[in-house]
Amino acid sequence: MQADIMVIGAGSVGLAAGYQLARRGARVVLLDEGAPPHALGSHHGSTRLVRYAYGEGARYVPLLLRARRLWQELEAESGESLLLPCGVLNLGRADSLFIHQVAASAREYGLALEQLEGDAIGRRWPAWHLPEGQGGAFEPEAGVLYCERALLAYRRLAERAGARLLEHSAVRALSMDSAGGVTASTAQGEVRAGKALICAGQHSARLLAGLGLSLPLTRVRKTFAWYRADEASMGPGRFPGFSADVAQGIYYGFPTLDGAGFKLGRHDGGQLLAPGEPLAPFGTLAEDREELDSFVHRYLPQVGDFIEGKACHYIRTPDEDFILDRHPEHEQVFFASACSGHGFKFASVLGELFAHWMLDGEPGFELAPFRLARFG
Repeated sequence: MQADIMVIGAGSVGLAAGYQLARRGARVVLLDEGAPPHALGSHHGSTRLVRYAYGEGARYVPLLLRARRLWQELEAESGESLLLPCGVLNLGRADSLFIHQVAASAREYGLALEQLEGDAIGRRWPAWHLPEGQGGAFEPEAGVLYCERALLAYRRLAERAGARLLEHSAVRALSMDSAGGVTASTAQGEVRAGKALICAGQHSARLLAGLGLSLPLTRVRKTFAWYRADEASMGPGRFPGFSADVAQGIYYGFPTLDGAGFKLGRHDGGQLLAPGEPLAPFGTLAEDREELDSFVHRYLPQVGDFIEGKACHYIRTPDEDFILDRHPEHEQVFFASACSGHGFKFASVLGELFAHWMLDGEPGFELAPFRLARFG
């Protein structure tokens, strides 16, 4: 099979890029190990938080602001409701680097942000029981993004624009062909293209190693769960999404949505996995449940019984910043990897960024903080 561009990994970035490339007239083939959206990568679990005053650093904010516009455009074009601006509360002590960077990025870009002390948080959202010294910063324009719904919209629009998706087509190896293009070997045969975008999650490091690049990535098993909670007190408009930097770790959560319950996960911690190692289901380890239950009992005692839990994985870099780059020797090969557990909200803009870069020669954003060369 021949294409102008192959996209390896039809997850969040892959489907967004496939759509942007196809709508501009490129012949696009997307290859994926499953039938996206699925639970093999990092895009399942129904919802993600969307934050703009960014505790991970102000360098992300220009990407986030463009991403917001693109999610809104995807809503309009697909007819799907994808964004819920219920607000996000960032919790932490005054000396928290995360909270400091939230405030700094809001000042730099003029974003709405309200600083609150712990007692004020408890009065405004009575479900919270915070210790002395704990405060927060509430971002009213932030909220929730329906991730699987968004990927279905991208898939439908990409295929409508002419992109071809090859399901259950894991790429075994990549090679540069004599004509200067890229060849992907799969169980279904070979795919050749003039250019390739690799955004294949846990498989990206292996594929790029075959082209002489070493990516410093680790794979980490993570868990999240839902608990019973009354929508009258913890539904949208009554309880915001949150990111909490507390003594026990870094947690995130969502209001009760669509009758599914209160969703909670832990961002740090987790168990190291080898690429390809099976993902042990939720409950395999005692800590799967214990670390989430302890947060609920300490900070949100009104939350009810456990409903269900799920496991996922993060692909992390040492500094937890993204890698967005192109191969220094094979300039036909581009790669987006290791979004380190905070990447889904950027999928819309990263898809557009790589489409611009591959078709126009420029990404349109300053990518120096995200280049592979920063690791030496």
